[in-house]
Amino acid sequence: MNVLVVFNHPYEKSFCAAILASVQTGLRAGGHDCDVIYLDRDDFDPAMRSKDLQAFVLARTDSAGAEQMLDAQVLNYRDRLHRAEHLVFVFPIWWELMPALMKGFVDKVIFPGIAYDQTSGRGVGMVSKLTALKGVTVITTMNTPSIIYRFLFGNAIKRALLTGTFWKIGVRNRKWISFSNVKSRTNEKRQAWLTQIEHDMRSLA
Repeated sequence: MNVLVVFNHPYEKSFCAAILASVQTGLRAGGHDCDVIYLDRDDFDPAMRSKDLQAFVLARTDSAGAEQMLDAQVLNYRDRLHRAEHLVFVFPIWWELMPALMKGFVDKVIFPGIAYDQTSGRGVGMVSKLTALKGVTVITTMNTPSIIYRFLFGNAIKRALLTGTFWKIGVRNRKWISFSNVKSRTNEKRQAWLTQIEHDMRSLA
């Protein structure tokens, strides 16, 4: 299976980096092809500029014309996304949401004409253009207790990314793996998490 991993953490010794290593190890052990987008290393520009918003509007009627207005980096990500049969996101939760680079990836790459088409000129209804994509897995870390994140903040990442984005464009197989209270966990607990990630990625179907 062709798996695209989108990774966002600026610190190379973070627990997210350890998760990424386990993801790659598990995918290789399972015979999967693994392509990693390193948003921080790429110096990805997450901001929606005026031309991006113009392209967003134009994509409703002229997707080819809209693509000509997009950055070369976004088009590179587009090509890699279209090859993906499974999509994995790895990032920390900061202030209850994803970091800016990850949000920018969603804004600029999960984009009309790239990831989906709108079924009417009014922008009502969506149909996925990611015809090879079978599923999405989101792996996050946070220091907030899971019960607080669930009941006080409404599992904001799950609502925004898995439901608010990928459910809307028609991806049926969606999974969120959330590691909470990371700073207070023992090394043994963290290693158990990493081992589980390897197993999950190895058996990805």
